Amino acid sequence: MNEQNIDTPSAAPVKAEVGPSASPAQPPARGTRRGPQHAAGPFVEAEDGALLFYRDWGAGKPVLFLSGWALSSDMWGYQMLDLVDDGLRCVAYDRRGHGRSSDPGRGYDYDTLADDLAAVLEQLDLREVTLVGHSMSGGEIARYLARHGDRRIARAVFLAPTTPMILRAADNPDGLDRHLIEHVRAAIRADYPRWLDDNTPSFFVDETPSATREWVRSLMFQCSMKAVIDCNRAMAEADLRDELRRIRVPTLVLHGDRDASAPLALTGQKTAALVPGSRLVVYEGAPHGLFVTHRERLSRDLLAFAQG
Repeated sequence: MNEQNIDTPSAAPVKAEVGPSASPAQPPARGTRRGPQHAAGPFVEAEDGALLFYRDWGAGKPVLFLSGWALSSDMWGYQMLDLVDDGLRCVAYDRRGHGRSSDPGRGYDYDTLADDLAAVLEQLDLREVTLVGHSMSGGEIARYLARHGDRRIARAVFLAPTTPMILRAADNPDGLDRHLIEHVRAAIRADYPRWLDDNTPSFFVDETPSATREWVRSLMFQCSMKAVIDCNRAMAEADLRDELRRIRVPTLVLHGDRDASAPLALTGQKTAALVPGSRLVVYEGAPHGLFVTHRERLSRDLLAFAQG
């Protein structure tokens, strides 16, 4: 389940008919259209017409959650419940091609994904936001701040990020070799279920229940193969060092020291070193899936930072 495992003018939100699995109902916006036939719930419409499913719980200071590679907003359920109970407003959305969002077959580059984030922030009119991004979505946060500024953003959290740069280069000598990255991508393309099976153990800890593992794995089957491959390419080949140096909002980097997908020395430590004034917190024994393996500690850390 590792992303790069070494072991390896905008429209108003769109409201569809509400079904049993939908988020709490939102009032329909004027002049909007129905969302994808397979999904129920509120949607934000991106600039190119892609519909992005979102959930919006609670009231108070807003926290906007961005999901990891091939995962949907469902991954944040535990943290959202905890923070809502403590008086925060929690919003999460499915990246295009993921979960309940539409699958346009395009737009999986960081520029477009950052613009999708901007559409969510603007159409829901979120301000003084704490952004929380897991894994790949740390790149979306960095690119959003570079393209759109921090007018709406109060704080940022990079959780097990794949930033700043995974690919080896002359000025990034400890990055991963391009052939290794392409080999991983070829394995995903050849047999995605088998690749998930092979990489599931290192995503968790030994004590993680099998039902929890299967739940997370099932979320990754809700991502289209086009999105799986294109997002992997965007994540693996991005150089976000300059964007990170330009971040000016308070930033927290949370990372496990047993992360096989995004090794701490290659990603979290470098991210924290580049963002001015950021703080790095290392979770001992935590893997890439620390949103489930260390969920109580994570909720406490997010709450303290968002309320700070």
